Amino acid sequence: MAQGGDAALGETVFKKCMSCHAAGEGATNKVGPVLTGVVGRAAGTYEGFNYSQAMKDAGAGGLVWTPENLAQFLAKPRDFVKGTKMSFAGLAKPEDAMNVIAYLASLSPPPAQ
Repeated sequence: MAQGGDAALGETVFKKCMSCHAAGEGATNKVGPVLTGVVGRAAGTYEGFNYSQAMKDAGAGGLVWTPENLAQFLAKPRDFVKGTKMSFAGLAKPEDAMNVIAYLASLSPPPAQ
């Protein structure tokens, strides 16, 4: 699903994200939304999180967090969704992004058939 990413390595890289995001059983919103189930979810739609208008508009416009879209967003969040509140500069190494996506995919239900 995440084009060869390694979920175990991604869990380690995800530590960079944990100051703002939580994922896994019992996760709650922090500065950023819960990322459990993010793979396959429409942007800006996690219940109970106050997204930027830009992120809500992106989701309303059809942006879904596919592995490909997540890879682009994780590389340069503010370039991919202009106006996002996410202040993270991005993951410089594409393999780090792929590994994080594999980790997040392991916490996401499979897409509906």
